[in-house]
Amino acid sequence: MGTERKGTEAVIHRRLRNQICSSNGWVDACCAAEMSVKAFELVPAVARELLMGDKARINIECIECCGKHLYIGTNDCFIHHFLLEETTTKGTLSYSVQKQLVRYLGLKKPVDALKAASALERLIVLCDSTLSMVDMVTLEPVPSGGSKVRGVAAFCINENPVNGDPFCVEMGVISARRRTVQVYMLYEDRVQLVKEVTTPEQPCAVSLDGYFLCLALSSQYMILNYSTGAAQDLFPYDSEERKPIVKRIGREEFLLAAPGGLGMFANAEGVSQRAPVNWSESVIGAAVCFPYVVALDEGFITVHSMLDQQLKQTLSFRDGHILQDFEGKVVLASTKAVYVLVPLPLERQIQDLLAGHRVEEALTLTEGAQRNIPKDKFQILHKRILQQAGFIQFGQLQFLEAKEHFRTGQLDVRELISLYPLLLPASSSFSRCHPPLHQFADLNHLAQGDQEKVQKCKRFLITYLGEVRSTEGANGCREDVDTALLKLYAEQDHDSLLDLLASPNACLLADCAPWLEKHHKYFALGLLYHYNGQDAAAIQIWVRVVNGELQDSTRSDLYEYIVDFLSFCSNLDLVWKYADWALQKDQTIGVKIFTLRTLAKNQTKDQTGQINPDDVITYLGKHNQALLLYLEHLVLERRIKKEKLHTHLAVLYTDRVLSLLAQSSSMDAQVSAARDKLQLLLRESNLYRVQLLLGKIQDCNQLLLERATLHGKLEEHDKALHILVHQLKDFPAAEAYCVWGSASRDAGYQQHLYHLLLGVYLDRDIPGSSSTGPGGSNGTGELEMAAVDLLNGHGEVFDAVQVLGLIPEGWSLQLLRPFLGRALRGSMHAHRTSQLALGLARSENIQLHHDRLKQRRSPVLVSDQKGCHLCHNTFSEPDCVCLPGGVPVHTHCAAKRVVPDSPIKRQLANTSNHT
Repeated sequence: MGTERKGTEAVIHRRLRNQICSSNGWVDACCAAEMSVKAFELVPAVARELLMGDKARINIECIECCGKHLYIGTNDCFIHHFLLEETTTKGTLSYSVQKQLVRYLGLKKPVDALKAASALERLIVLCDSTLSMVDMVTLEPVPSGGSKVRGVAAFCINENPVNGDPFCVEMGVISARRRTVQVYMLYEDRVQLVKEVTTPEQPCAVSLDGYFLCLALSSQYMILNYSTGAAQDLFPYDSEERKPIVKRIGREEFLLAAPGGLGMFANAEGVSQRAPVNWSESVIGAAVCFPYVVALDEGFITVHSMLDQQLKQTLSFRDGHILQDFEGKVVLASTKAVYVLVPLPLERQIQDLLAGHRVEEALTLTEGAQRNIPKDKFQILHKRILQQAGFIQFGQLQFLEAKEHFRTGQLDVRELISLYPLLLPASSSFSRCHPPLHQFADLNHLAQGDQEKVQKCKRFLITYLGEVRSTEGANGCREDVDTALLKLYAEQDHDSLLDLLASPNACLLADCAPWLEKHHKYFALGLLYHYNGQDAAAIQIWVRVVNGELQDSTRSDLYEYIVDFLSFCSNLDLVWKYADWALQKDQTIGVKIFTLRTLAKNQTKDQTGQINPDDVITYLGKHNQALLLYLEHLVLERRIKKEKLHTHLAVLYTDRVLSLLAQSSSMDAQVSAARDKLQLLLRESNLYRVQLLLGKIQDCNQLLLERATLHGKLEEHDKALHILVHQLKDFPAAEAYCVWGSASRDAGYQQHLYHLLLGVYLDRDIPGSSSTGPGGSNGTGELEMAAVDLLNGHGEVFDAVQVLGLIPEGWSLQLLRPFLGRALRGSMHAHRTSQLALGLARSENIQLHHDRLKQRRSPVLVSDQKGCHLCHNTFSEPDCVCLPGGVPVHTHCAAKRVVPDSPIKRQLANTSNHT
């Protein structure tokens, strides 16, 4: 067992040593750090004269404070009772002391310790190794019937009692004669032993929390659960070199004096959940006043933060003897006098840290003080500290940290905007927070003339406002935020200026318009006017930019933008006002004002934002190119079925072609393109006035193809084909004409056209056309070869019998072999198909005869009370038809169900066979 215990101690010792060593980095930092805040003031409480007068040999041995009551035990066995009253004069705290009683215990031994049990109105006294009780008010001893404990080296009160009796005090006692710790229940008039626990070494200091005893033995610290007996060794120390310190600082947590001048924290499980503080090697007392650890050595009082372990304050204090905390009040004493360490208000401490630009320390202190401040008050304080911290870091150009503090602290963004001159609107009612969150008058004051710093701050504000404008942080001040952001964008020539104005925004026109003009952002100014419903002002300023009156290079395509804007503008007066300007600039682009618009459904009356096409056509009469483009848009793109529009477009096309043909300088490509447009319209449209167009080109021999198309529209195919074959001699065009003319027509019409073309090829009435075979004289051979090609290429379209009657007798069969072969195959196919159809019809007829014979074998009952299965009407006459299954139906109902002209329907016509 001894070997195992030593091994366990070695492991624990090594673990704690590593924990201490791992903190060397911040220990060194603590040693090097200067005092960053004044956390406490040392205030005299009981002067030497009031305590002992001129008796030089009387020393203070112990103190106890309960509320306003201060008890002092001296080395001459006296207990002094004082009443402390706090007074504040001009913001300075002081104590007035009234001496109440002095009681001599009659033992001529020093009073070693005092503890108040306010619930019992008792003062527990340790004197001459004996625990006894006196009345807190009269200091009279309590009758000793079982109320004394002898052989006591030290004791402590359990501030986290496990007994639910409010009139009972739990107490841990170290035995002076044995290696034991005893747990007592202290009542008003008696003391009851509850538990006795043996320790491996003689204890010399104890602290009690719940069931956990934290003990300083002669060579080490340990945690002991007196209920279960479980023990946990902590770390060693040398009791001969230094006085052990065991201090309860919270629920199941203790503060211990560790080797190396460290104040170690340990919980009931023996684990340190806080980093240690680096205090003096010669510490003789310690106390906790959250969030600080106060330590007393031979010449100084040191104050460390429990939050970041840094040294915060050092006070000179000679002859220090005792340091204890009582319900948040830190009291210390020399051998002759008593003092109180008064903590300064946390807010003052935090402001001092901020004044020294110690942002992180201030925030750490603020967050650590949360448990000591009411929730509502803490939230207000925390937000303000975060905002102040943000401005400090903003002044140091630490923008990321500043932004995070501003957002977490829910800063009114106008506090930040107000630093930038002229960014807030003139109409803004904002005034800065009081007391102020920073010491800057404005950005110029902050930058001290450093323009690079100014630019960095402006870029930060652009980023911050861009992020905050869509969050709750901009609620109630959206106009101020957006106006400031627009001004920054314009001043910095930022790409997001147009995005801001093109999206929903709250920019104030009165403030922003002059600013945009000042920075020559005229396109953006137009967008601002448009967003505020002033389209006329927007277009006017854009037109001035396009005309060169104003300079703004934001958009090189501003003219096209204006056209596009007008095409969607609902203000028709504005459209008509600037349409002429746009068309004079460029008719091709300007006409888009009308081509991109929605057409009015009611052609006689303009609707909201819609224009009557007739009005546009009339308006464009003086702009020929624009008129042509607009008519193309209506006819070819919108597919408007209106004779007037189609005729107008066709006339313009025709006039354009005739004009180009009349100009000797016209390029062939221009003429060809113009004719292609005309020919396409003539072929595709059926709505224009054919006779009008035919009259315009009747005398123009260069437009024979167009004349042929127009004759085709009039169903004058013979004239059209004559032009194509005999005047143009364009045989492929003639065949294409047949394809075009027979489109969407039945096979008979198609055959008719092809026969007409063949007839034109073989027309013998034309002088010189008679010939004995293809290739004859006088040029007729060319036509006959075209006829042969037509037959061989489209043989399936022709009626072979009729063709054989048309072709000259002198043509060889070999010449027409492709046509004849295709005709023969087609004829055989038609014959066989008809035979199949005949066979199927006969089969169907036989099946019907069979069904009729079957029906005749059994009677079919029909009455005026029986309904037809198809129409559900009753029978009024005996004629009926039997469906499969013997179901009778009306003859006319059955006829509707069968295929028209089928054998079944023909048989149903003779109803006598089915009655």
